[in-house]
Amino acid sequence: MATSMNRRNWLKASAMLAGGLTFFSGAVNTAFARPINILSGNKGKRMTDELFAEEAEEPSIPKLKARLFANENPFGPSAKAKKAIKEAMATSYQYPFMKMRELQAKIATFEGVKKEQVYMSAGSSPILLAAAMHFSKNGGTIICGDPSYDDLTHRVDGFGGKVVKVPLTSDYKLDLDAMEKLVDEKTSLVYLVNPNNPTGTIVDTAKLKAFVDRVSKKTTVFIDEAYIDYVADPVGTTLIDSVKKGQNVIVARTFSKLYGFAGLRVGYMIAQPEMVKALEGYSNGGGSISATSINAALASYNDREFLDEALAKTNQSKKFLFDLLTKEGYTYIPSSTNFVMFPLNMDGERFTGEMMKRGVGVRFWKFNNKSWCRVSIGKMNEMQAFAEAFKELS
Repeated sequence: MATSMNRRNWLKASAMLAGGLTFFSGAVNTAFARPINILSGNKGKRMTDELFAEEAEEPSIPKLKARLFANENPFGPSAKAKKAIKEAMATSYQYPFMKMRELQAKIATFEGVKKEQVYMSAGSSPILLAAAMHFSKNGGTIICGDPSYDDLTHRVDGFGGKVVKVPLTSDYKLDLDAMEKLVDEKTSLVYLVNPNNPTGTIVDTAKLKAFVDRVSKKTTVFIDEAYIDYVADPVGTTLIDSVKKGQNVIVARTFSKLYGFAGLRVGYMIAQPEMVKALEGYSNGGGSISATSINAALASYNDREFLDEALAKTNQSKKFLFDLLTKEGYTYIPSSTNFVMFPLNMDGERFTGEMMKRGVGVRFWKFNNKSWCRVSIGKMNEMQAFAEAFKELS
C-alpha cells in the first residue's frame, strides 16, 4: 500500500542531492520521481548504494539544474536563523533544555494555548509516526484522502491498523462529506492534510470547522498543516481554534516549509494535554532537536519580514509556472502551497526521466486514470530551467 515517499525517507536520500551532485537519469527517476516508498530500511540502503555507484560510472551526466521534486523553501532559512545557528555552536556541548522550553512557551503564547498543549519534535514526521502507532492499536481504522500525504498512513499496516482512503472531490479537494459518512465505532482517527499534498488544494475553512465540530465528538481528527504558511490567511485557516475550544483535535505544524528548515528538523503539534501525553510515549519529542536548530527556530519564529519576502518570491515563481503551463496548453490544479500539480500528455515515468536527463527533477503521480506531474516551486532560475526542458517535451 506504499504509494509515495515521505519526509523521513527524503532525508535518507538528501545527502545525494547536496552540492550540485550529478545523477544517472534512470536511477534518479526510479528513486526520486516515482511516488513509491522505496527508500526505507534495507531497500533504502541498496538504492543509496546504487545511486552512488551510478554517479561514479556516469561522470558526464549534467548536474541538477532545478531541484523541484521536494517541497522546500529555496529562499531559507533566514539570516536571523543562520546567525543563531552560529551562535549556538559555542554551547552546543550542552543539552538545550532551557532553549526548548523557551521555544515551546513562545509558540504557546503566540497561539494562545497552554504550554503543555505544545509538543515539540524534530520535524513533524516523528509526530506522524507516533500517531500511526497509537491510533493503529486494537485494529483501529484511519480515514484519509486519496491522494494525500502518506507519512502517517503508509505505516498503519505494520502496527495492526487499517486505512480507508477516500477519493478527492471533482476539484481535487478532500471530500469531507464522504469521509464523515464513513466514520463509525471502529474509526480511531480522521487524518486531513490541509492544504493537501500532492494536489495543493485547501478545503473551505468554515466547512472544515463544522466538520471538526461534529466528527471530533466521535473520534480524533488530525489536521496536518505543513503548508499553512502559504495560504492567504493562515490565522483564519488554522484549526488551532478547535483545539482551544477543547475539541478532540490534533494540529501538526513544521518549520520545514516556508521557514526553510527542511534539513534542520523542527516541528510541533498542538492538542489537548491528555493527547500530548498519549503520543509522547511513542516519540523522543523535542529531545531529538539539536541545539543549533532550536536556536534557529527561536530566532526566526514569526519573522514576518523574512516570511513575507519568501512567500512573495514563491508566488512570483508560481505565477511564472502558471503562465508557462497556460501558454503551452496545459491545465493545472490551483495551488495554495509551494508546489503545483498538472496532468501530463505522456506517461509520468517517461516524463520525469526525460526531465531529469535535462537536469530538472520533478515528481509524478497516477490517479483518475491520468499521469500527473508535481513541480515544487524553486528560485526563478530553476523555474526557467524547468521551462526550457518542459518546452522540449510539451
